[in-house]
Amino acid sequence: MEFNKQHFENSLAFAQQLDDADELKEYKNQFYIPQKNGQPAIYFCGNSLGLQPKNTKQIIENELENWATLGVEGHFSGSDPWATYHVKFKHLLSPLVGALPHEVVAMNSLTTNLHLMLQTFYKPTAKKFKIITEFRNFSSDIYALRSQVALHGLNPDEVIVEIGNKTGTEVIDEQDIIKAIKNHGDSLALVLLSSVNYYTGQSLQLQAIATATHAANAVIGLDLAHAIGNVGMQLHDWGIDFAVWCSYKYLNSGPGAVGGLYVHERHAANTNLLRPAGWWGHRPENRFQMHKEFYPSPDADGFQLSNAPVLSMAAHFAALQLFQAATIAAVINKSQMLTGFLEFLIRTKCTNIDAAFQIEIITPSPIHQRGAQLSIAVKYDGKKLFTILSEAGFVVDLRAEKVIRISPAPLYNGFVEVFRLVDLLKEYARLV
Repeated sequence: MEFNKQHFENSLAFAQQLDDADELKEYKNQFYIPQKNGQPAIYFCGNSLGLQPKNTKQIIENELENWATLGVEGHFSGSDPWATYHVKFKHLLSPLVGALPHEVVAMNSLTTNLHLMLQTFYKPTAKKFKIITEFRNFSSDIYALRSQVALHGLNPDEVIVEIGNKTGTEVIDEQDIIKAIKNHGDSLALVLLSSVNYYTGQSLQLQAIATATHAANAVIGLDLAHAIGNVGMQLHDWGIDFAVWCSYKYLNSGPGAVGGLYVHERHAANTNLLRPAGWWGHRPENRFQMHKEFYPSPDADGFQLSNAPVLSMAAHFAALQLFQAATIAAVINKSQMLTGFLEFLIRTKCTNIDAAFQIEIITPSPIHQRGAQLSIAVKYDGKKLFTILSEAGFVVDLRAEKVIRISPAPLYNGFVEVFRLVDLLKEYARLV
């Protein structure tokens, strides 16, 4: 089943045909589905918190049993010793971001990892000190940027350049980012972007941006919170310097789950690169000799601070096993199908789609510019529509009381569910 929006039809029977042909349809049975009004909800909120895989409990209980029976010896004994627990994540994570296994590590949380990366890679000088980011970046990223700038004794309002959307659209033109990079090249130190914008669902095309950044002798970093497990990436081939992410959204690893980090091997292998240091980043062969001097592991592991939080990592492992079995290519293909079908139905069934009427899709239409999220701006009372959807058993989310984010996740959503949602949108459009 390959994505082709030209082949969509506006009928329940066609939606059912798509579900019948779906090679990932059985994966829904591997997740717990929340209840609403005594019935299984239709959960379109994986962009905020993914659902719990059914294998999570058993895998966590296995580690609880190891703790109970082995105690401290569990660090080096048993079938999966905790001292090397993080290592098995490398081959699970690297295909999701297009990295080499030694360039990734599961650790900490997203914003903690972002601070670590900014401390490592943002080295302002009298000449090169500016940071470029996008308009409406996620607030936690802005807080991290502004605080790091202030810690260097600089004024964030003078250092941080936000690239805004053009009048009449929420979408950012990548050429505007490249133009800003060239305009500020002499003073530019860092570019930090969200690969997928949390608000609009726009997926940036990053290779040309990375090339322009490096031509300006600056560093490019990414927030992949809404990208990992959602869109295809080739971070190593694009030359991205660093990236950070969380795992509780599309990766379904649980609330507040362990985050992750990518560092291109040209930096990861540079053991002279100054960075915040912790004992788990020390070379493993003599980590427990407790040297005064820090000798970093020559890979992404060299950025670790502490040993793995095994119980949280166990939930992460349970979720990543599903991605390994399904393959990221199949997940992305179904994502394109689901979101494409959602857009097709809205434009077909809700004819008053444009901004002058009730509902406007603010997510880009081209499939390479989005993932499993369609954001719709509601002109007349977005909170009312959100309530209507919620009372009907749909789980979506509302931003700024006007934008509803709808995210059909490939591993546990289907095409009939999308059809039912748009039927409800159609009824709302008739009411206003």
